[in-house]
Amino acid sequence: MDISKLTLDIFTKLEQKWLLSNCEDKKTRILSIDGGGTKGFISGSSLIHLEDQIQERTGDPNSRISDFFDIVAGTGIGALYAAMLVADDGEGRPLFTAKSAVKLVTEKQSEMFKVKNVGVFRRHRRYSCKNIDKVLKQTLSKDDGKVLTLKDTCKPLLIPCYDLKSSGPFVFSRADAIESDSFDFELWKVCRATSATPKMFKPYELMSVDEKTCCLAIDGGLVMNNPTSAAVTHVLHNKRDFPSVNGVEDLYVLSLGNGPLSNPLKEKVGSNGECSVPALVDIVLDGVSETVDQMLGNAFCWNQSDYVRIQAHRIMTEKMETVTEDLLRERGVESLPFGGKRLLTETNGQRIDKFVQRLVASGRSSLPPSPCKQISVSPLVNGRNSLPPSPLKELGANPLVNGR
Repeated sequence: MDISKLTLDIFTKLEQKWLLSNCEDKKTRILSIDGGGTKGFISGSSLIHLEDQIQERTGDPNSRISDFFDIVAGTGIGALYAAMLVADDGEGRPLFTAKSAVKLVTEKQSEMFKVKNVGVFRRHRRYSCKNIDKVLKQTLSKDDGKVLTLKDTCKPLLIPCYDLKSSGPFVFSRADAIESDSFDFELWKVCRATSATPKMFKPYELMSVDEKTCCLAIDGGLVMNNPTSAAVTHVLHNKRDFPSVNGVEDLYVLSLGNGPLSNPLKEKVGSNGECSVPALVDIVLDGVSETVDQMLGNAFCWNQSDYVRIQAHRIMTEKMETVTEDLLRERGVESLPFGGKRLLTETNGQRIDKFVQRLVASGRSSLPPSPCKQISVSPLVNGRNSLPPSPLKELGANPLVNGR
């Protein structure tokens, strides 16, 4: 028996135990941002207030949202915000503050979503692909021209789309990108993929950086307009990045909505008793988002303060300044464990403030990388995880014979 190898294994186990014990008392913090529309005023207002409160409570004007969250997820316009908040400037800091991210999206909104008439008789309306591609590429590149990829983020990132080639959801994640270049994509293309709304954009085809994985994407909002459940599931099953998480009791979750897509003030059913196709699509997307909220409300029913959902219900204005004021003053709504909702006495602003208080009290995000990375997960081989060799085999033990 190789004594040095056995000693190394013993100390590796002790190191794992020590690292895991150091993060047992700190919960993993998840930030999730809904898709919905092209403006993102609701989530943008929430993000600005969130970062302002973090800076106020820490007394540090350089504090950022990414300092206090362990993973950020987003769909559609929410994915763009998520990517901007965690894009690495090369020194481990985010490229954008919440204010600068929202300001850029607001200023470039008309350029990104410029409508053009297409078709033989120019009767069909679509957004210009060239315009949005140009803005996204400029936004998610560094000053030296380097185009950022999923690996170039200061915190784990999760962004869903729908892949027409596999007829199923495709979730871009930093965790997969780190494992293999076959799952590393340029950030701007990932944001483009999750924003490819059918009828307004053509399906968007993108390749991984090593050109081994291809995805023909349409809007992630069709399957995960509210990506919170995907983020929770990812954290629960990703022991490499989140070794101390065993259940929802180990999580803090902040989910930011973008307002209902279907206007509750308008009739959804026509005089003939039928729904229009656009109204039906909006109802389905709203229903998916609310279903996710309901399920998470059930999952966190014993510790409801660990899951906070910020959503606007009566805000119809198109001005950013007015949206921010109205959103923060509007009373919050909470899903009940077995169906239905209740109107809270706290406003959305007060709920964000209380959440930030707990964030700051628990300290900055400092979960160590999993010490099990090298021994539990081997690099991808031909697109698959290869199992690690048996430690018994390495130590020279004989294989089991008839269970003995």
